[in-house]
Amino acid sequence: MRKILLFLLFFVSLQLLYSQSFSKYKREREAYNSKHVFVDSLLATKNLSPKNVNILIVGYKLERELVVFVKRKGTFVYDSLITYKFCSFSGQLGPKRQAGDMQIPEGFYYISYLNPYSNFYLSMKISYPNKSDKILGNKEHLGGDIFIHGNCVTIGCIPITDEKIKELYLLALYAKRNKQTIPVYLFPTRLSDENFNKLKDKYDKNLVDFWSNLKQGYDIFV
Repeated sequence: MRKILLFLLFFVSLQLLYSQSFSKYKREREAYNSKHVFVDSLLATKNLSPKNVNILIVGYKLERELVVFVKRKGTFVYDSLITYKFCSFSGQLGPKRQAGDMQIPEGFYYISYLNPYSNFYLSMKISYPNKSDKILGNKEHLGGDIFIHGNCVTIGCIPITDEKIKELYLLALYAKRNKQTIPVYLFPTRLSDENFNKLKDKYDKNLVDFWSNLKQGYDIFV
């Protein structure tokens, strides 16, 4: 029994040491301490680990969903892992075209950086504006501070609550440590042929033409 207790104390000590060395940022350590058991076990269901995972984040505005896909580093096929709900929403369907329009962007982006000092607990910056946004948007007033973050307020960002951002942020940390640039795809809805036809019936030609272009990427992805 004494040997078992000593082993458990040694194991706990190692975990505490790893937690302290995991990051110099307090909130990243908090995310690891509270979520790594859940996140690591979730990865294990896909035969993945923190040391080999890559992630892809896909957002669907109409459904208010962020879906996280994963794959093993060095491979090419992603599998869905977990879905997070937007806990608040602003704007409407359609791309972001200028600062202050309240719109969540639509298009193909990546995570520019992770912010452990966010006013919304933890946040992940989306690389808006992309090349298309710069061509089609208001060139002098595009804006740029678009994040996936904690809390539950938004004027164009994607909030998923403090508890859920800990999980997603931890997954992003793992992927970043595996030298991955994390892609983010943002769509108005799941662009199946059926849904796309519904959009064509409801929205003007400029938007439909824009979504038709997005659908080309969506069809390759699915």
